[in-house]
Amino acid sequence: MASGVQERLLSSGAEEEGDLKKRVYVESKKVWRVAFPSMISRVSSFGTIVVTQSFIGHISSVDLAGYALVQTLLVRFVNGILIGMSSATETLCGQAYGAKQYHMMGVFLQRSWLVDLASMTILLPLFLFGAPIFRLLGQEEDISVSAGYISLWFIPFNYAIVFALTIQMYLQAQQKNRIIAYLSVLQFVVHLPLSYIFVYLLEWGVGGAMLALNVSQWFTIIGEFIYIFGGWCPDSWKGFSMAAFQDIFPVVKLSVASGLMVCLELWYYAILVLVAGYMKNAEVAISAFSICLNINGWEFMICLGILGAACVRVANELGRGDANAVRFSIKVILGTSILIGVVIWALCLIFGNQIGYLFTQEEAVAKAVADLAVLLAFSVLFNSIYPVFSGVAVGAGMQATVAIINVVCFYIIGLPIGLVLGYVTNLQVKWTFYGCKNTFFSAQHALQQDLFLTGDDLAGAVDWNALRCYHGDNRSVLHDVEDELG
Repeated sequence: MASGVQERLLSSGAEEEGDLKKRVYVESKKVWRVAFPSMISRVSSFGTIVVTQSFIGHISSVDLAGYALVQTLLVRFVNGILIGMSSATETLCGQAYGAKQYHMMGVFLQRSWLVDLASMTILLPLFLFGAPIFRLLGQEEDISVSAGYISLWFIPFNYAIVFALTIQMYLQAQQKNRIIAYLSVLQFVVHLPLSYIFVYLLEWGVGGAMLALNVSQWFTIIGEFIYIFGGWCPDSWKGFSMAAFQDIFPVVKLSVASGLMVCLELWYYAILVLVAGYMKNAEVAISAFSICLNINGWEFMICLGILGAACVRVANELGRGDANAVRFSIKVILGTSILIGVVIWALCLIFGNQIGYLFTQEEAVAKAVADLAVLLAFSVLFNSIYPVFSGVAVGAGMQATVAIINVVCFYIIGLPIGLVLGYVTNLQVKWTFYGCKNTFFSAQHALQQDLFLTGDDLAGAVDWNALRCYHGDNRSVLHDVEDELG
C-alpha cells in the first residue's frame, strides 16, 4: 500500500491551478485554523514565564540571574523530557481518533498521566537540591542560593506542566484545542494582576512572583479538568479505567524519536546559559542571555504554532497522495511565517535599546541586552524559517532525520563555535549568542537541502512505514484534520 501512495505522489501533476490569490487564501485559511489556537496557547503560557522573569528582575539582579539559571537549565531540561513523553499522547490519541476508537483516547490520556507523573517524580531531586547542584557546577554562591530557592517554587509548576502537555495533545487530536487557547489567554490575564498584587501590594517579593506563576498555571489545568470531566468530551472520556495501567511500556517507547528531536534543542539552550555563568561578570551575562533567549522563545512559540500547522497540512496532503499540494502548502506556510518574523525582527531593531528595561532596572544588564539586540533580531528572523522545515519533516515522518541534524548543528557546530568565540574573544556573551544563531542557520540550511531545495522529490524522502493510511485493520495517524475542523 505504501508503494501505491508513493506512486500517486510521484505522478501527481493534475493539481488545478485556479486563481492564485484564491488558492493562497484557501490554503492560508486551512493553516490558520490549525495554527492560531496552538499559537495563542503557547504564546500566552510562555508569556506567564516571561512576565514572572520581568517582576523578579525588578526585585534584584541576583534573583534575576537565579531565575534565569533555573528556568533555562532545570526547567528546560525537564520540559524537554516531558514534551518527549507527552508526544506519545498525540500519536496514540491521533490513531484512536482516526480509527474512530474514541473511547480509547481517555485511556491513552490516563496512561500518559501515569508515565509523565512518574518521570517528573524521578526528576524531582533536581529541584529539591537546586542550590548544591549549581554550586557543584561552579556558579557564584549568591546566585546558587537564589536559584535553589526559586527551584523549589518550580516543583508544583512542573507537575502542572505534566497535565498541560498531555491534555493539550488529547484535545488537539479531537480538534478541540480552541478551549486551550481560551484558557491560556485567561491564564495570562489572571497572571498579570496576581503578580502585581503579590509582589508590590503584599510585598512578598520573589516568593510572590513564583506563587502567582503557580496559581495561574493551575488555574488553567483546573479549567481543562472541568472541560473534560464536565461532559464536553463525551465520546473520548468514559471515566477512569484500570486499563490505563496496562501496556504502559509501549507509551514510553513510542515517544523516543520525537522526544529526542525536542530535547536536543531545549537542552542546548540550557547549556548555553550554564556557559554564560562561567564568563566575566556572570550575574550580568546570565541575566542578559536569559532575557534574549526568553524574548526569542516567546516569538518561537508563535513559530511552533506554524510548525504544528505544517505537520498537519503536509501529513494530510501526503495522505491524499498530492505532492503538488504539499509543495504549495509549504510555500504558503513559509511565506506566512517569514512575514511574522520580519515584523518582529523590525520591532527588535527599533526598540533594541529599550527591551532590557522591561525585565530589569539594572543598567549593566539592560546595556548588555541592547548590545545583543541586533543578533536577537536576526535570531527572530531565523526562528521564523526553521520551524516550518521541522514541521514539514515531522509531517513526512522524518523525525529521526531532524534529530540527526539537530545533533550535528546544535552540538557539533553551534556549541563549539559559541564556546570558542565566547572565551577566546573579549566579546563574551555576544559571541556565545552568535554561536547559538549559527546553529539555527546551519540546521535550517541542512533541512532545506535535505527536503526540497535540492530538487529531489519529496516522496523519495518520506518514511512510508511511518505514514500508513487507515486501511483494514491499520489505524491511521493521517486522519483528515481539515474535514473535522469543518
